[in-house]
Amino acid sequence: MKLNELRDNEGATKKQKRVARGPGSGKGKTAGRGIKGQKSRSGVAIGGYEGGQMPLYRRLPKRGFTKPNRKEWAVVNLGLIQKFIEAGKLNAAETITEDALVAAGVTNHKRDGIRVLAKGEITAKISLAVSGASKPAVEAVEKAGGSITMIVTPKTEAAAE
Repeated sequence: MKLNELRDNEGATKKQKRVARGPGSGKGKTAGRGIKGQKSRSGVAIGGYEGGQMPLYRRLPKRGFTKPNRKEWAVVNLGLIQKFIEAGKLNAAETITEDALVAAGVTNHKRDGIRVLAKGEITAKISLAVSGASKPAVEAVEKAGGSITMIVTPKTEAAAE
């Protein structure tokens, strides 16, 4: 095989449609935009425009509230922690911290802290140090002979003040 013999796979590339290049192209004159009207012209931004009447998104009342300083937790399930312990990526003998969970790849990032939920089974006796945990998760870990301690991250401290 030579460089000049290299070709793309069949159907991998598609020819660009060249509009407004004469009647022979099939997309000449109006370039497939039809005749007249706002959408045939350039610089059109219609999103939500309803022909002069009040748009639906302005007619309906606003509802709810989004808290600007809300906490975003990284959620980790007990079953996943057990899976990582069995795979040897987490050491059950040591205290498992949030940094250890991130380093092992259980979660990609901590966000405002890691919250442990009770989905799945935990059989290993572990000691967890995380920002939050659900009551069933705490009960499941204690039933397996382990413990969960809640840590206060600098972000949660600043929000409390």
